[in-house]
Amino acid sequence: MLTQQLSELDLKQFFEFSKLQQDKDSINLSTLAPVQRMLLTTDGTLTHLLEAYLLERIQLVKLSERSHITTEDIPALDLEQGSKVIHRSILLQGQDSRKVFVYAEVILVFDRLPHCFKRELIETQTPLGKLLLKYRIETFKELLEMNQEPAGQRAHFFQIDRQDFLMSRTYRLFYNTRPTMLITEKFPVQCFF
Repeated sequence: MLTQQLSELDLKQFFEFSKLQQDKDSINLSTLAPVQRMLLTTDGTLTHLLEAYLLERIQLVKLSERSHITTEDIPALDLEQGSKVIHRSILLQGQDSRKVFVYAEVILVFDRLPHCFKRELIETQTPLGKLLLKYRIETFKELLEMNQEPAGQRAHFFQIDRQDFLMSRTYRLFYNTRPTMLITEKFPVQCFF
């Protein structure tokens, strides 16, 4: 009985969120394949979800990573101009197939992260979700936005045409009750049918 009540509550929240997204002229979740809905709405580790779905180990490829001082406020991270952040762009790709499944951009508030985590995040190619698990770092994710857009300049990562669409989700990751990361993940619409 309790399971049924929880399931009904989860479904109600899902459909309310889906309606909200439709009202925002974003992605209509009801038109997507189940795996696409899972990728967009999961609050779990995307790397593990991909590995389970694809039956392939997923590896991280860093495209860029730079530290800088913000020139404007970042409200989603409760940051004021002049704060130190790290901006990174990465790919998640199949270890054997070398096929790229996700392009992501991350803004990290470096001073809000545990020291051991920071060092390994910078020095290794380990995906964020796996580091969070390794160090048993408790976090909370808040989904901010889901969109769909032409691949444009990112098309070559996925070996698709520039006019093909990417789905994306943007969320905040909280650590110690403070927003610590702003993450946008993009993946091709046709990749997960």
